[in-house]
Amino acid sequence: MTVIAFIPNRPPTNNYQPPTMTTVLDRFLNYVKIDTQSDPNSPTTPSTMKQKNLARLLVEELKEIGITDAHTDEHGYVYATVPANTDKENVPVICFCSHMDTSPDSSGKDVKPIVHKNYDGSDLVLPDDPTQIIKKAEHPDLADQIGNDIVTASGTTLLGADNKAGVAEIMTAAQILMQNDDIKHGKIRILFTPDEEIGRGVDKVDMEKLGADIGYTVDGEQLGSMEDETFSADAVTINISGVSAHPGFAKGKLENGVKIAADIVAALPKDSLSPETTSGRQGFVHPVTIEGSAEKAKIVFIIRDFVTAELKTKEDKLQEITDEVMKNYPNSKAELVITEQYRNMKEVIKKQPLITEVALDAIKEAGLKPRKGAIRGGTDGSRLSFMGLPCPNIFAGEHAFHSKHEWVSVQDMEKATEVIVNIAKIWERVS
Repeated sequence: MTVIAFIPNRPPTNNYQPPTMTTVLDRFLNYVKIDTQSDPNSPTTPSTMKQKNLARLLVEELKEIGITDAHTDEHGYVYATVPANTDKENVPVICFCSHMDTSPDSSGKDVKPIVHKNYDGSDLVLPDDPTQIIKKAEHPDLADQIGNDIVTASGTTLLGADNKAGVAEIMTAAQILMQNDDIKHGKIRILFTPDEEIGRGVDKVDMEKLGADIGYTVDGEQLGSMEDETFSADAVTINISGVSAHPGFAKGKLENGVKIAADIVAALPKDSLSPETTSGRQGFVHPVTIEGSAEKAKIVFIIRDFVTAELKTKEDKLQEITDEVMKNYPNSKAELVITEQYRNMKEVIKKQPLITEVALDAIKEAGLKPRKGAIRGGTDGSRLSFMGLPCPNIFAGEHAFHSKHEWVSVQDMEKATEVIVNIAKIWERVS
């Protein structure tokens, strides 16, 4: 039988003094109770000031374990250094990075984490909303978790394993390195970012202050996985100017912007080019918002492909669809505005293969089978790579992210922590 442990919720305060923690689970359970949901409609950085609550707590804990330069800046970023303890002078400075915010797709307020101890392979019914069931048939990775301890939310919120699992793992690895001088390593830089979930995670990173040579984001899924490739990404906004008229006198005059927008979306391919019809290395065109009135309307799309040149192919297809629709609205206009978001990190990382080789060796040394792959999405590492910090992604153990069915295994988090420590050790050894 699966034993469930309810974890009481204790909101942080400005005077909160973090306890001395030694396990990744302790840290994780504390972090997920802090609401750090980001807001794509906010112009500020961070997009929500509540993200700074976690940033301040992390700084306090980093100082508690002996990291004297830990601090958070006005934008909510956390910077800290684990000093080198090796005599070697050519060890690269490594940055480990995770993001503090949670997705706007599901509430992150009043998260009540539950530890399902000694998981027995059954479906997990979430008690605060029994209609929310994490079904083993829909989550095949649960088959590898028999006997492990699974953490979920209670059914009314997401959990926040994306990416507080990564935060907890980096924090725990930092404590291990600070407390064990026999583990030789170079200088380690820690970076925790806000607003990754809304695509602005590294907008305000001070790269000169960070001062790292290579990086690893800890924001992946399956045990043993390492990704050195992501989508390339653009956003496309279609701004529609219709012709407004009083509906009682509109015959022959009205060209409704809302209907124009609806026609464009309806004209998209039904059997291809969408997230729901693609997988693997296939890209897509995805409408994410539609809004407006008869006079003006707007559709926002995200365009994704692993081959950067294919973004333009998809954008040209969207332009073609729009032009065809607009033939039915001769007095209206539709303009496509393309915004670059991020590019496939592989274009940078492939030039320094040792970065991925070390990560794969670190996974092997943790007793795991490495799974090298590509992310159907992006991480802070995508943009950091093009900002001069080659930065593949390693697993954090998070599953079903952005949803009420989010879960993570305690044992996977422990292994991720071990891999972070191993990466630090191996770079010292091979330098």
